[in-house]
Amino acid sequence: MLTPGFREFLAPWVARQPWYRGTGVPALTPVGFFRFEDPAGEVGVETHLVAGGGVLYQVPMTYRGAPLAEVGPDALVATAEHSVLGTRWIYDAEADPVWRACVLDLVRTGGASEPGGRKGVGPALARGERLAPGPWPREVRVELVRVLGPGSPGPAPGFAGLLVGAWCPDGPDTSPVSGCLAIVKAVSRSSAT
Repeated sequence: MLTPGFREFLAPWVARQPWYRGTGVPALTPVGFFRFEDPAGEVGVETHLVAGGGVLYQVPMTYRGAPLAEVGPDALVATAEHSVLGTRWIYDAEADPVWRACVLDLVRTGGASEPGGRKGVGPALARGERLAPGPWPREVRVELVRVLGPGSPGPAPGFAGLLVGAWCPDGPDTSPVSGCLAIVKAVSRSSAT
């Protein structure tokens, strides 16, 4: 259990983001969440799917036992006290190299997240889809989709893979929908400069 809890720190943080589609601090409703496994077992990696104002947002976060030096202060979502683990530094996972490595591993291998389950929230899952034939590209970038909807882009030039998700937007006892959570694109030498 975290203090302060998600309801206290998440909505104000979302309201400050450039991808937020509303005005003011939103009233966020949990729709689902899933986890990635850090191979080193040091970093918690969790994605929350939350709805506010008729829009579904994807908010991946990492939980660390110490500050992450390689990122700017804007990447810090909050610090909170965990009832067992002590102080947690909670980061926007898009800035965290552990999250990126987890996404790339799922896409390369066709793996799946650990589903999360909470009372009153439907199941959610992320699954990697490798699109690039042959060897994995030397350099890639991950483009996170923050505002979610059903459907997924098909293969396109430069796409190495997709992270696709499934969630129940209308509650735990309703049919799931699926959509794109992230696109992994090969970086060509000309676009890398």
